Amino acid sequence: MAAVTELRPVVGLRAACEALGVARAAYYRGQRRSPALARRPTPTRALSPAEREAVLARLHAERFQDSSPAAVYATLLDEGEYHCSIRTMYRLLQQHGQTRERRDHLTHPTYQKPELLATAPNQLWSWDITKLLGPATWTYFYLYVILDVFSRYVTGWMVAQRESAELAKRLIRDTCQKQHIQPGQLIIHADRGSSMTSKPVAFLLADLGVTKTHSRPHVSDDNPYSESQFRTMKYRPEFPDRFGSIQDSRVFCQRFFRWYNDQHRHSGLALLTPAAVHYHEAPSILEHRQEVLDTAYLAHPERFVRRPPKPSALPEQVWINKPTGSDNTSQ
Repeated sequence: MAAVTELRPVVGLRAACEALGVARAAYYRGQRRSPALARRPTPTRALSPAEREAVLARLHAERFQDSSPAAVYATLLDEGEYHCSIRTMYRLLQQHGQTRERRDHLTHPTYQKPELLATAPNQLWSWDITKLLGPATWTYFYLYVILDVFSRYVTGWMVAQRESAELAKRLIRDTCQKQHIQPGQLIIHADRGSSMTSKPVAFLLADLGVTKTHSRPHVSDDNPYSESQFRTMKYRPEFPDRFGSIQDSRVFCQRFFRWYNDQHRHSGLALLTPAAVHYHEAPSILEHRQEVLDTAYLAHPERFVRRPPKPSALPEQVWINKPTGSDNTSQ
């Protein structure tokens, strides 16, 4: 087999095997058994060590640090230099473990999933902005709404001609004053709109002692209560396709939020109104409901097959993104 190996570079493998009377299959088996004999001879067209170093030096040059081998090849060619093919450049980089992406890329930070808990009103607010269609195509009014997550009570709202960090700042400040929010009492959650993440709003919340949190980008489930409230509004029968003016939109919102806070029997609040929960009237209302049900049970116990009736209980805890594996009751 050694003779075939010595003769192969001169006449080729087929001729060498025929001249020495060796089957090519036997030669290949011998090569697998003897790794030392399996080394390919260096092709005559291969780059010399000095030439390889020269190519690597070009690829490592500071001006080419963000360029692909193809771009380096073309640039050098335009400058009158040819060292090797693009494929050879890639092969040399691969041999040195340098075939990762050479260009710098924007890296996005890892956003933590917000896990927020409310056990009483004015602990956790959610706020958002939605567009209301104006009288003409591509005209909008902007509805700002602040919602208490535990009670679903709309603590503040505003309709404006534009989306503005200064307007949001004013609404948040006035709402905190109206609800008598103390430093360290409140968390306010929002998505990542420009007004929500603006410096004026951030500075205001810091001055008020309010903690701010944000949804992850493109994750609507991180702000579900505001989204649900907007859906309730826009699916009302009287919600128009378009508003004739900003005054029309404000009149509509005044009626809607009065109904929503004081009359809407919320399915997530044991069919209580947001105002009843927000202003701590729920215990007396639920007690009264129990008295009515007790009277009904005493009058006709046969109508209640399984057990005496009880009113739905108000959730004790409400989460935005309840932690996995938590045993806490959530809404």
